[in-house]
Amino acid sequence: MRLSISLLLIFLFVACSAPENDRKRPNILFVSIDDLKPTIGAYGDRYAVTPHLDEFASTGLTFLRTYSQAGVCAPSRASLMTGLRPDSTRVWHLGDKFRELMPNVVTMPQYFDKHGYHTVSIGKIFHNYMPDSISWDEPDLRPPQYSAPEMHKRDGETFYVNEETNQLQKIARDSLVKLRPVRYADGWNNGPVWEWEDVHDSLYYDGAQTELAKRTLTRITKRNEPFYLGMGYFRPHMPFTVPKKYWDLYDPDELPLAKNDFHPEGAPVWTMNSNYELRHYNGFHHIGTPISGFKIPEDTARLLKQGYYASVSYVDAQFGKLIQHLKDLGVYDNTIIIVWGDHGWKLGEHNSWSKQTNYHIDTHVPMMIRVPGQQNAGAKTESLTELIDMFPSLLELAGIDVPDYMQGTSFVPLLENPYQDWKTAAFSQFHRRPQHTPDKGRYMGYSMKTTTQHYIEWYEWDHIKGEKGEFKAVELYDLIIDPDENRNIANEPTQKENVAALSKKLWRGWRAARPQQ
Repeated sequence: MRLSISLLLIFLFVACSAPENDRKRPNILFVSIDDLKPTIGAYGDRYAVTPHLDEFASTGLTFLRTYSQAGVCAPSRASLMTGLRPDSTRVWHLGDKFRELMPNVVTMPQYFDKHGYHTVSIGKIFHNYMPDSISWDEPDLRPPQYSAPEMHKRDGETFYVNEETNQLQKIARDSLVKLRPVRYADGWNNGPVWEWEDVHDSLYYDGAQTELAKRTLTRITKRNEPFYLGMGYFRPHMPFTVPKKYWDLYDPDELPLAKNDFHPEGAPVWTMNSNYELRHYNGFHHIGTPISGFKIPEDTARLLKQGYYASVSYVDAQFGKLIQHLKDLGVYDNTIIIVWGDHGWKLGEHNSWSKQTNYHIDTHVPMMIRVPGQQNAGAKTESLTELIDMFPSLLELAGIDVPDYMQGTSFVPLLENPYQDWKTAAFSQFHRRPQHTPDKGRYMGYSMKTTTQHYIEWYEWDHIKGEKGEFKAVELYDLIIDPDENRNIANEPTQKENVAALSKKLWRGWRAARPQQ
C-alpha cells in the first residue's frame, strides 16, 4: 500500500529525488522496556500511573494489538532485531545466542549504521548478557558507577541500593559461584524481589541510565550524521527495586488480584511456565508450579503487583525525562520515537508470575510510535501487528530500502490510515524445556492469533536438529467470549471443522497473513 501525497510531503526527508547524502534523515530513539505488558493508561489500564507514556501516546500512534514472536526475552529480541522469526534465528530460549548461531546476520543498528547513522546502545536491547558489540558504533554504554570490569557480567536488573542487602547478596553470590562458576548474571540474580528506598531516581539503575542517555544525546546531536539510540530499560523486570515515591503511588489493597488464578481448563500440563524466575528470589524458593495448587498468599500477591506497577511508573518518569531532553536539545521534531515491550507478563493470572507461555497475556505487548509530521496524532489502531514489523517500518520511515528477506511487514501505511484492513494473523512460538515441564518432556508450541481466536499446536521438539516431532496437543481459545483464555475448546466436537481450518492457516504462515497490497 502506498502512502498518500500528503504523507509523502510530511516525510519530505525521504523524498527519492534527493541524493542520499543530502537528505536530512530523522534520528531514531528506540526505547525498549523489559517485561512491559500494556500496563499503561493509554491502553485502558485505569490503575497505572503513566502520565508521560500517556502524553506520548496522544502525540503518536498506539498499536493496541501487537504481539511478540516469543513470550521470553532472548528469542523475542533476537527476532525483532534481526527481522527474522525464531525458527529462522534458531533462538528458542534464554541461553541461545543469535550471534553464535548466525555470525553474519545484519541487525537493525548495523543496517542503520551502513546507511549513515551513528548507533549507540544503552541498557538492555539484545538480551542482558549479550550486548552484541559489533552492532553498534558505541556499544553497551553504562553509567560510570556500574562500569567496573567486575560488573560487566552482571545485569542491570541485579543491583540494589540498601547496603545490607548488597552484602547479603554478595555472600549468596560467592557461595553459588563456588558450586558452579558459570552462572546467569554471574550469580548476582539473587536477593529480595522488591526494594523501596527513599532516594533520588538516579540511585537506581534505570535512573542512572537515563542521566547517561541525556549526556549521550547532548554529545551525539552535535555530530553531522543522524543518530540511532537504543535505550533499554530493565524495569519492570524483577526485582521490583525502585524509589519509594513510586511505590507510594499505589495502595496495594486497591489493586485487583487476578480473577483467573488457575491453569486453563483443558490445556496440556506443559503450557504454563514453572514460576522458576520468581523462585530465584529470597522468600520464594519454596513456591510450587502453577499447576501444583500452590497459591501465593494474598498480601504477598498484592505487594508483587504493587511492585510491578511501581516499576512501570518509575520507567514512565525516566522516559518523560528523555522526551523533555530531546525537546531541550531542539531535535525532538526530527526524531522518530518508538517504545515497546518485549513480551507480556502475568500477575497471578493462570496462578502464575512472570512470562514464558504462548498465552495472550505473555505475548501481547505495547508498541507506540511518533514520527516527524505525525498524522492522526493520538490515534489507536486495532490492526494486528508484530514486534518483527519494527525493523522494516523504521527503515521505510528513514528512507532506506527494506531488504527482501525481512519476515515482518512495514506498518507505515497504518500511520496514514490506522483503521484499514491489515494482517489476518500474528504468530508466536514457545520452546518448553524438560526442566520446566511436569512430565519432563520437550515441546514446541506454535501459536497463531486472529482478531477473534487464538490457536496453538504443540509438538515434541528435537532441539539439536531444530525440528518438530510427534504432534502432541492443540489449544483453541475464543477471544470474544473468553478473552482471558480460561477454557481450551479445541477438543469440543463443534470445533472440529474450525480446528482443521485454523491448522491450515497456521501452517500457511506469516506470508499468507500479510495485508493485501
